[in-house]
Amino acid sequence: MKNTKFLVKVNRSGTRAPEYVQRIDRSPIQTTTNRKLALLMGRFTAEDAVKSIQNSRCSPELISIQVSA
Repeated sequence: MKNTKFLVKVNRSGTRAPEYVQRIDRSPIQTTTNRKLALLMGRFTAEDAVKSIQNSRCSPELISIQVSA
């Protein structure tokens, strides 16, 4: 059985490599360029993370991933 998890990809102006949300329990949210270290989360948590980091310099994006359970 496969479950759908979500990553939050952040593109910041001025950086070439995309960043992914690593931790959401701190303010500001920590990001990493290593996709394997990125936090896999449920849809509602990912949507909350996207809403909290939206500003003029960041463009967050939800990415869905199939994970075997």
